[in-house]
Amino acid sequence: MSVVDPVAGREIATIAEKTTGVHGHEIAVSADGHTAFLPIYGSSGVGKPGIDGHEMLVIDVSSRRIIGNIDFGHGVRPHLPVLDPARGLLYVTTELDKTVTVVDARTRKIVGTIPTGQDESHMLAISHDGARGYTANVGPGTVSVLDMLKKKTISVIPVAEKIQRISVSVDDKLVFTSDQSKPRLAVIDAATNKVKNWVTLPGLGYGTSATPDGNFLLVAVPDANQVAVVDLKTMQVARRVGVASSPQEILIRPDGKVAYVSCAASGQVAAIDLAEWKVQKLITVGNFADGLAWSQ
Repeated sequence: MSVVDPVAGREIATIAEKTTGVHGHEIAVSADGHTAFLPIYGSSGVGKPGIDGHEMLVIDVSSRRIIGNIDFGHGVRPHLPVLDPARGLLYVTTELDKTVTVVDARTRKIVGTIPTGQDESHMLAISHDGARGYTANVGPGTVSVLDMLKKKTISVIPVAEKIQRISVSVDDKLVFTSDQSKPRLAVIDAATNKVKNWVTLPGLGYGTSATPDGNFLLVAVPDANQVAVVDLKTMQVARRVGVASSPQEILIRPDGKVAYVSCAASGQVAAIDLAEWKVQKLITVGNFADGLAWSQ
């Protein structure tokens, strides 16, 4: 795991995961910025054979040390952790159980699970009020809509043959996921739980993130080494920004001025100036850069 100083634009530390044959996927940071949660997914990619991870590491950000772990008791391939700061809960996709596991972020104890009803519930996004959750179910090509408070599945939305990544709009009215068989983005209406629009992309899309003003959605396009900028009013790609090789995930800084894009093949994070729509710096972080989280 890399620790990056975004102002200096450089990696300032690394933290060894201390695991053998498996690797961490994705990451979340507590609301106070003191603690990071790193799921140890396994030894392979989603839907592929390999070792199944069973734990999530707990990392003290200031000392840069692993201070504990949360063990799920068996192989579940834990993947994306998402924090609901209002309730102090941490949600983690546990895809082999077809669930999202609920963790008390303060006590670090498992307090429940939410069924998704689908295989390969790999990624998760939640509404800003923490009431709704959406999982991208990769192989089935569906999105599960979850009631996070009642811990139940509300609906399963068919989207495409295969999908990846998921995010919600600033106003929680739209949900976005990328078709992995065609270069297009699915736009789901959160009110009807149906696909409302398709946006043509310059290649297969991956990670997405909406700008804080709600005007644009940034979409990583790994094969094109670009970030496509979708105008959410016209539902068309308004511009493209060239980045380093194989962009994966997009994290927009809380002030909305910079987007950080992990680029797996180059081992870099591209920092995009969102006023000028160009890369202001490339930060070297090591091989297979992927999951991103902001600590403040």
